Amino acid sequence: MNVSFPIPKELESYVQEQIHSGTYNTVEDYFLALLNQDRQRREAQVKLVSLLQEGENSEAELVTSTYWQDLRL
Repeated sequence: MNVSFPIPKELESYVQEQIHSGTYNTVEDYFLALLNQDRQRREAQVKLVSLLQEGENSEAELVTSTYWQDLRL
């Protein structure tokens, strides 16, 4: 898939700075990195929601200082 879109001058300068700094080799590398970061963030959100729902559906346990001490052991 080939994607083409205009980039505002101030953002174009920013992308070029990233490339010149050595962080990315090409514009394509920069945008691929952004896409991967977005995908990872979304996957992390899905996992977090799943873990929160799992915790919400689990039996409650009273958390005391003894609970934390036992957890550390």
